Amino acid sequence: MFGVERRGAPVTAFARFDDRPIREKTQIYTPDCLIIIDSRLIHSPGILEGIKPDGILVLNTPHPLQENPHKNLKTVGMINATEVGLKEIGLPATNTCMLGAFARTTDWVGLKSLIQSLSEYFEGDMLKKNVRCVERGFEEVVTAQF
Repeated sequence: MFGVERRGAPVTAFARFDDRPIREKTQIYTPDCLIIIDSRLIHSPGILEGIKPDGILVLNTPHPLQENPHKNLKTVGMINATEVGLKEIGLPATNTCMLGAFARTTDWVGLKSLIQSLSEYFEGDMLKKNVRCVERGFEEVVTAQF
């Protein structure tokens, strides 16, 4: 879901994964995990609405959180993915770094699987740079337990 069709506009995206086939195709109203790519959104009304108890947040932030932003969050993974993107790719591209941070914070998907999948989207030098972003996200994410 998105509002204005422009670069930088807020976007809400949903993903479901399971070992069994998934038939439901609706929005996710009670997520197990949220990934917030713009840390300024952490204080937006409703951004953490519906997060399940023992929920997980993966946050792109230059400043680690000092307190729990929501009573249902148990684990918060924090990384400055913007800085990683600038260093590795030369652009403030955060997506692959955030994937690595997600993998490490949740332990729901393996680093090796993420790296293998990147060749479906990138090649050559851009593949190498994005592999490095995933690796750095995985290695450098800082987690906090609340």
